[in-house]
Amino acid sequence: MSTYMPNAAAIDRKWYVIDAAGKPLGRVAAQAAVLLRGKHKPLFVPHVDCGDHVIIINAAKAILTGKKLEKKFYYRHSGYIGGLKATQYKILMSQKPELAMELAVKGMIPDTTIGRKAFTRLRVYANAEHEHAAQKPEAIEL
Repeated sequence: MSTYMPNAAAIDRKWYVIDAAGKPLGRVAAQAAVLLRGKHKPLFVPHVDCGDHVIIINAAKAILTGKKLEKKFYYRHSGYIGGLKATQYKILMSQKPELAMELAVKGMIPDTTIGRKAFTRLRVYANAEHEHAAQKPEAIEL
């Protein structure tokens, strides 16, 4: 018996939309990472990019449980000595909720060429409107 190995031409990509309103940020990001990698498909293989397109709407209404709004920080460094910048997630979620969701999803996909290519298929919007209605995205419930 031979094992079926899909190639790039055999992959059909679907579009999914996830509503993050009232749901934990990490749960939404984990579901998006699974869809981006293609791990929900029966013909998933780790060396082929077989993931789908994901649209996350209402990122501004995603919740963080516990005291993460006050105790969790987003760190970035300018490259200079003493150039560490820290932003509290309370400020990040109020000013740039799309960035918070993208960071969560990016941390859940591998840092390889396949993971970087999968990350380009993610679209995050702070409110309920998105411009991908022509692709007829399928709604996913958590």
